Order: sequence, then C-alpha cells, then structure tokens
Amino acid sequence: MAQLIRKEDALEYHEKGRPGKIEVIPTKETKTQRDLSLAYSPGVAEPCKAIAANPDDVYKYTAKGNLVAVISNGTAVLGLGNIGAAASKPVMEGKGLLFKIFADIDVFDIELDVTDVDHFVSVVKALEPTFGGINLEDIKAPECFEIEARLKKEMNIPLMHDDQHGTAIISAAALLNALELVGKDISKVKFVVSGAGAAAIACCNIYVALGATPSHIFMFDINGMVVRSRTDISPQMQAFAQDATAIPIAQALQDADVFLGLSVGNIISGDMVKGMASKPIIFALANPEPEINYDVAIAARPDAIIATGRSDYPNQVNNVLGFPYIFRGALDVRATTINEAMKLAAVKALAALAKEPVPDMVNVVYSQKNLHFDTNYIIPKPIDPRLLTTVSPAVAKAAMDSGVARKPITNWDKYESELYSRLGENENILRFIINKAKQSPKRVVFAEAENLKILKAAQQVSDEGIAIPILLGRPEKINTLIADNQLALENVLIIDPKSEEQEATRIRYGEVYFERRQRKGVNFYEAKKLMRDRTHFGCMMVELGEADILISGLTRQYPNTLRPALEIIGVKEGVCRVSGMYMMLTKRGPLFFADTTVNANPSEDELIDITLQAANFVTSLNIKPVVAMLSFSNFGSSILPETIKVRNAVARIKKLRPALTIDGEIQAGVAFNKELLQENYPFSSLIGESPNILIFPNLASGNIAYHLLQEVGGAEAVGPILIGMAKPVQVLQLGSTVRQIVNMVSIAVVDEQAVK
Repeated sequence: MAQLIRKEDALEYHEKGRPGKIEVIPTKETKTQRDLSLAYSPGVAEPCKAIAANPDDVYKYTAKGNLVAVISNGTAVLGLGNIGAAASKPVMEGKGLLFKIFADIDVFDIELDVTDVDHFVSVVKALEPTFGGINLEDIKAPECFEIEARLKKEMNIPLMHDDQHGTAIISAAALLNALELVGKDISKVKFVVSGAGAAAIACCNIYVALGATPSHIFMFDINGMVVRSRTDISPQMQAFAQDATAIPIAQALQDADVFLGLSVGNIISGDMVKGMASKPIIFALANPEPEINYDVAIAARPDAIIATGRSDYPNQVNNVLGFPYIFRGALDVRATTINEAMKLAAVKALAALAKEPVPDMVNVVYSQKNLHFDTNYIIPKPIDPRLLTTVSPAVAKAAMDSGVARKPITNWDKYESELYSRLGENENILRFIINKAKQSPKRVVFAEAENLKILKAAQQVSDEGIAIPILLGRPEKINTLIADNQLALENVLIIDPKSEEQEATRIRYGEVYFERRQRKGVNFYEAKKLMRDRTHFGCMMVELGEADILISGLTRQYPNTLRPALEIIGVKEGVCRVSGMYMMLTKRGPLFFADTTVNANPSEDELIDITLQAANFVTSLNIKPVVAMLSFSNFGSSILPETIKVRNAVARIKKLRPALTIDGEIQAGVAFNKELLQENYPFSSLIGESPNILIFPNLASGNIAYHLLQEVGGAEAVGPILIGMAKPVQVLQLGSTVRQIVNMVSIAVVDEQAVK
C-alpha cells in the first residue's frame, strides 16, 4: 500500500521542535574550562601544527575522514525541477539524514546559488580541505556531466553525482539478476530507454561496462529517438545515437528485451509492451508515477520482470541501496576518487546479496513470508541490515585493488565488526514492529477520542494499515475536531458510552462486570454505572471480543486506567503480576527497562515473572534477550535482603530457562563495561555479551533510570509497554506525543497477533 503523506503532516514534521532534520553534536568533552582550552585556544594549536607538518594528519585530528558534503544548486530537484538552491535544502538535509542512519556518515548540506559551471566547480573545489567526500545532488543535465568530470579530475577525494551513478548502480544490479533469471546474454539484448538525462546516460554507460552493446540501445528524449542526424543532442547522448531513421518508441519496443524508463509517468501502454520479446525486463523508474503502471504492465505481460522506484511494488530501485555504503567504503580506505571499479564492485555485491537467504526481519518489514531470489526479488530491500557489511567492504576492496586507496584495510574481520558497531537497531526495531503490525491489523479502541492527539494517531494508524480505529467519545465533539483539523476519519466507528443508544450495551457489559466483581464490593447498579466510563466500556469491548485492543491513559493517571483493565481483563494464565517496560532507543541500540511503572517493590517470584515476560517480548522482536538483573552490589558483595532477592531470582531463572543469557546481581556500570567485567568477574554469563534487558530491583530505581536516560541521555522512550495482560491493553504515558501513541498501538497490535 502506498504511503499516504498529508501536506500538513509533512510541514509539521519539518517545523516541530528544532526546525529541520539535522544538528551538530560535540564528540569530545566540553564541560570544564580545561575541556574548552583543549578544544579551542590554546590546545587546538597542537593539532593545527601537526597537520601543517603532515597534511594527512587532518584525518587523525578532525572529522574530515567521516564528513561528506551534499551539494546542490537546486536546478533538478526530485520531481520538482528547477526550484532553486534554498528550496532544495529540505531534500539535501534528508539526504544527509540517510547517510547518517544507514552508514553513520556525517554530512553538511551545502546549497549553492550558482548555475555557472565554472563558478560552481571553483566553489566546490575550494571546499576540499573540509570534507572527506562530495555527493553532488539534483543538478540538471548537461551541466552535471561537466561539473562531475572536472571535479573528479581536479579533486583528490571521493566524489559522485548520485542522480547519475546511484540509479545506474542499483538498476545495473537488478538488470544482472533479471537477465540471469530469464537466461539472456547482456551483449545480445535490445534496450529501449525513455529518458536521456543524467541518470539514463549513466545507466547506459554502466550497462555497456557490464557487456551491453551500444548499438543495441535505443534512447528517446522529449523530442523522440536519439539519432545521429539530430543537431540538438548532447555529447553524452552521442554514444547512444542510432544511425537509423528515427522511429516512435512504440515501434522500437517491438522485440525489445529491456525497457528502461527514467522520464515521466504513464507514457507506455500495455499494448506497447505486448510486442516486447519473451520474458521482457521492464524498469519503469519515474517517480511517483512509473512510465507504465505496474498492474497494467503485469496484466499485459505476465512473463515480465518489472521494477519501479516505488516501495509498494516488487523490485524497488532505490538509491539508498547504494550511496551510503559506497561512500562508507570509499571513506574507510581514504580513496582519492570513486572510480568505475568501485561502482562495478557495488553492482556485483548488490546482485549477489539478492541471492542470499533473506533475514526474517526483512521478511516481516515487507509483509512477506519468505522473500527469495526470483522475479519479484531481484534486488535487496533498503532495510536489509547486511547492505553495510556487504557493499562497503566490496567498494573498499575495489578501491585498494585499483590503486586509489590511501589507507588499505588489513583485517577484514575487524572491519566488518566496526561496520556492525556503527549502527544501532533503533530504527530497524520500530520499522519491524510497525510493519509486523501491518501484516494483520487489529481493532483498536481509543478511550480518549475527544483529544486531538488521539485522533491524529488514529488517522495515522488507519492510513498506514496498522490498525482499525474505534473512537469512544461524543460524536459531535469528535467530528468537530476531525473537520477543524482536516482529518479523514469519516468512516471510523464512533461510540459514545454515555448515549441512550448504548443503554442496552451498558446493561450487557454491566451484567458481566457484576458477575465478576459482585463479591468484591460492587453492586449491580454500580456495575452498570461504571460502563458509562470510557475505559471500563473499552475494556469490556476487548474482553468480550468486540474489539481487540484498548489504548487509554493519555489524560488520566496511570493507576486509574490500569485498575479497570486488571479488574475486567486480568493477567495471562500463569502470570502472578503484570509489569511495565520501556523500550529505550539509544545510540548503542534498544534497551528494555523493567519494571518501570507497576510493581513498587517486587518479590523474588515477581522479579522472575517480570524477567521472563520481558525476555519473551524481546524474543518476539527477533532480538536475542541478554538480561542484567541490577542492584547496587556485584555478585554477593552485599548481604542485604534486597540484593539477596535479586541473586536468588537469577539462580532460579537459570534453572527455569537455561538457554537464557542472564546474570546478576550486578551494577549497571559493570554490566556494560566489558573490560571491567572480564577483569573482575570472568565467571559472569555476560562476558562477551551486550545486555539489552535491564531488570530493576524496585519501581523507584527503574522509573528514575528511564526518566534520566530519556531527558538527560537523549534516548527516545517507547512505552510504557504493559506486559502480562491476558489481552492487549496499553496505558499511555500522560501527555504522550502522536508518535508515541502510534508506537504503542503498533506494539499492542503485534502483541495481539502473538496472542492469536
């Protein structure tokens, strides 16, 4: 399903908080006067003198080696055209964001109000001392060809115009695999290319480098077929100009083996592709509308292998498969350029990766049961975590083999470990949860639907196919908020538990509630009256199977929402207590904190319950649980009752679940300090492991820890996740954001899927 992005949401996203998408964060200590004296005057003089004496030391003492400039003049932005330098800045910031999250490369985006080639080249060339690499972006043809060629010749750092070579590299990998599947020789196939801009020229050049025959490539631009008799074609187009008389593209497609579209949407019809050769390869890469709609193409040619630039169809040709990893490899060997050998290495690495078994996480994110190399999977998915450790080493090795690497890699195992350590799993975890939820969306009751945040979250989970919202509240109030904020929730069920229409439902729910609570201080009148309360009403909907999940707590104190849920729905069989857990998204990856919201001073048995349920939850996210049970002491150094409780719980869990990696009692600092742990406690089960579940001895310590990490440590908190309930109920943190609500809904849906 195509992602629905509303104008208001996009503008709010870019404006909220600190405007824009990137910021600069210090990497050294800056807290004391000594720190500042080292960072600036007088201490900074020493690295300056060292670099002056040995210019290569700039990589040792500055950020140059991991810093890329994303540079544009805004003359050919996305599908927007020549919108100018300033208007291109959101796109360039976004490109910088992708560099960071996919390859841990820092970026300064630079928008130049320059269209003259000489001026542009001189400005970029002057930036060479600052950057380790240059990514040119959204510069119109034919100027982009001359700009890149001159800068590559005159600069001594890796440089690439991604609009050209990114698309070329990714599509070339897809082409190699598609040709293998259909059993055709690249040197013999006939190509028809719609588009003659930077990307199309680069694609054809790399296809030729892989063995395609130039005379077999029929290129078309806005003025028709590119032939030698035309006087309006650029020098770059000349290499693919035919000697023959120009013919229409429909005629050229007769018996063609490959169609490559890098032009505009819907210019190719089903009838036009019917005349292509057997088992045609159709790459319709215009965005957002391909040259031919996927469904139209597959209906006309069921035997075709089809790729587009869209994520909602198979075989997405997406530049993010290339540029982060190509620059990562080039930077890591301090390459002087990005040459043809490095590009071809990326092509072959991507093509080979598509033939490898696909990780479960990727299958879930793309709602597939078993992705494997075939006509609908000829290129890896952008979320595949193996891209960094596959493409970057291939590019680095090609740079070394071709003689452009200034810092060769000697230990490849160590390099692969370094690549893994660069990126946490935060974004992958959220994507995994959200996309797993999309596989089987559930009915979610929002008990506080008269709140705008709830309605925005309901809109988002509905748009993305995460859940089917049910709104509790006064229809007139909810509909006014929907209309005033231009939301599209007209077809969503709205129920007012207090209305006359719900009298029969309240009586029915009240009877069930009274039956369960009649010996616990509740009479029948009170039971029916409680059903006017939205949380009680919503809990009964879930309990009786009329909804799947309850979301509440945005405007109420935590216990006031949790209590009805426990009374009506209760805990899972075999569980003595529910508990609250936060997923903390940190730079080192996700950490799961429990208990943070429910049990004030858990007993030994309750600690065991909390730990095992947390481990089960983490396992459901395709993460190996590694548990540190925390205390103020280490392994018997204290004999106070609260430390003995933790120690005994660990021993019992090891007997109950021998395969679970767990240890304690242990201090938090020791659990994460591998050297200290190895030196002082070599017997620990945590040696060589990185804990991801932290079990706290009491509510105070857990609650304080997650708040500190969130507010001071800069981690994003997802939760509180209520674990142990018989049916999914999630109690929101007071004042949660729309993003936090959506995350909680996704978690609840995944939880319900597991229950089913």
